[in-house]
Amino acid sequence: MAPSGLKESLSASAAADAIAEGLLRAAPGSHIDLLPLVDGGEGTAEALAATAGGRLVHRTATGPVGSPVPTHFALLNGTAVVEMAAVAGLSLVPPGQRDPGATTTYGVGELIAAALDTGVRRILVGCGDSGTSDGGAGALQALGARLLDADGRDLPPGGAALRRLHRIDARRLDPRLAEAEVLVACNPFNVLCGPRGVARVFGPQKGAGPALVEELSTALDHWAGVLARDLAPAGIDLRTGAGTGASGGLGAGLAAVGARLLPRFDVLLDHVDLDARLARADLVVTAEGALDRQSSRGKIPGEVARRAKALGIPVLALAGTLGEGAHEVRLIGVDAWSGILPAPVGLPEALARGGEFLADAAERALRMVLLGSRMARPAVRP
Repeated sequence: MAPSGLKESLSASAAADAIAEGLLRAAPGSHIDLLPLVDGGEGTAEALAATAGGRLVHRTATGPVGSPVPTHFALLNGTAVVEMAAVAGLSLVPPGQRDPGATTTYGVGELIAAALDTGVRRILVGCGDSGTSDGGAGALQALGARLLDADGRDLPPGGAALRRLHRIDARRLDPRLAEAEVLVACNPFNVLCGPRGVARVFGPQKGAGPALVEELSTALDHWAGVLARDLAPAGIDLRTGAGTGASGGLGAGLAAVGARLLPRFDVLLDHVDLDARLARADLVVTAEGALDRQSSRGKIPGEVARRAKALGIPVLALAGTLGEGAHEVRLIGVDAWSGILPAPVGLPEALARGGEFLADAAERALRMVLLGSRMARPAVRP
């Protein structure tokens, strides 16, 4: 069982438990290896702390809408793991306040500073499940950079304000950043600007209408230009470089102060020995909230299927919804896929009953697998 979490419904661990419950109803004697996976989003710090024998450090920081929120980062083996979703995630933005033109990553910068306060000089920033589209501007402000308009005034929070950015004053930027190794675990397919820029691809999911999507696209393009001129090392492509659009552009903001943007699974799956555990399986079951065209572009089911296919292991994917292009996961190694909802239900009910629906769907799917295996046997005729 190698699922991701189902956003705003189940953590990866809860999803794995639900799938196991359903499968054991259909095949009580099965041996099940539970391997909940994180992609840098919700639950990353907690999962890595548990896997690597680390610990969580609890703090209060600025949330995405500006109010203080309880949050945390992990410490393990000389590395701090800062999970951006724990302080600027979409789940921390009340539905009535989902305005990605105004939300901020300020708390991410506060957590990075808090991690540096512990003495570590290696920080892993997990990107995913963000509720922001500010290009990492808030994080840089928390770390001491001043973002100034043409009149020398500090910009307010949010990505929409970046269209008024005139220059960046980095004289008070935390000097410890220059001495630290900052690694950003991100989806390399997410870029900051252009036709597939983060505002256009993910802005609507965070509450942006068509007009705001275009406003944010323009603002982030301007942000990339000022970052490159005033702050970033020479030669870095902040507009279309791999991972620059991670978490609403946080990748670009951190890259401008020397962070390295790395494919998230290259960083995160080192801790769980995924390939060896896949090799022992007869069937792999993965899951996520929505199976669609994005699933094959840096999402957990796509990565699990790609690795399982190389080993010749069949893969079943379960999803809260089946979106446009869901069938394309077949090309990367998913052999069968299914939605988990038994009937049309409202979103609040679907989120609240996610565990129940996922367990039932897993049972239904495995019963179909078992039926097919019996039909494949040579018939014995009298």
